[in-house]
Amino acid sequence: MALPLNKGEVLRGRYEIRQQIGQGGTGSVYLAEDRRLEGRLCAVKEVEHDRALPAKIFEEAREQFMREATVLARLDHPNLPKVSDFFSRENRDYLVMDYVPGEDLRTLMLDARRQKTFLREDVVLGWANQIANALTYLHRQSPPIIHRDIKPSNLKLTPSGLVKLVDFGLVRVLVPDEMTITVIQGQGTILYTPLEQYGSDGTHTDVRSDVYSLGATLYHLLTNTAPSDARQRFLTPESLLLPKEINSAINRRTQRGLKWAMSLHPDERPDSAEDFRLFLLGQKEIITSPLPNLHQQAPKTTFRDLLAQPAEQRLLWLIGGMMLLSFLTSVLG
Repeated sequence: MALPLNKGEVLRGRYEIRQQIGQGGTGSVYLAEDRRLEGRLCAVKEVEHDRALPAKIFEEAREQFMREATVLARLDHPNLPKVSDFFSRENRDYLVMDYVPGEDLRTLMLDARRQKTFLREDVVLGWANQIANALTYLHRQSPPIIHRDIKPSNLKLTPSGLVKLVDFGLVRVLVPDEMTITVIQGQGTILYTPLEQYGSDGTHTDVRSDVYSLGATLYHLLTNTAPSDARQRFLTPESLLLPKEINSAINRRTQRGLKWAMSLHPDERPDSAEDFRLFLLGQKEIITSPLPNLHQQAPKTTFRDLLAQPAEQRLLWLIGGMMLLSFLTSVLG
């Protein structure tokens, strides 16, 4: 593992490193200032290839990085950060993209859990609408682009209410009859990864793999509970609790949609992110603007709820008995 970049170090005579803001199995992400465009901040993704690879495979991995970076640089979608540059330095490759301010969805979910509540379902479904639109855009490219690492920490909510899919570290461009070298990609994050993605070359993944990961991500956001991973579910199907068993406020249609998207076999999932989006949302109003409160509100307590509580029942019976006794005393006295 090479040493991390230092604060103040300048890449390509242009990108001045401010700090490291992320780290993963394939490298690090840095916040940098663009010296050419004053005031512009960018995220610099560093990809470090395995030096133990045979020389031929190493070069093929770098060539693949350049091909895929070229494809990413052509993308233009409001829910994706814009890739503006890519280059190599020594044994490392770099991808430069817009820096996205805001909190990631994992942080927002953990904040709700600390407050012993859940994120609002309508808000989470609004986020799902945006993410599914971004995935549909990626999947409809020619050739299709599969993200392969959708998870709450890779999704950022900007101050304007936009959700951005920020990490392209495991992206795979689907080229027919071409085996993808799993050097850049890795295998995703286990909690959100479908069974077919565990293969070493990634040839069995398709757009439905991203649908599974989106479903698992929404499950986590709505329940504050990490989903059982696909391998565990294959061995012990009952290990995945139904969402309503954890958060009773979840709509039954949403529960059915999550279960559908997280089917272990790809053929049993929605055919596309768009099909999943349409099933989840139906005619629901979509929330995209910033909200003062993302958390689910405690339900209002009704008189019937009070009667259902043992302590309140005893108190009401006691008061009723005292009133009856008082009435009888006044009549008989």
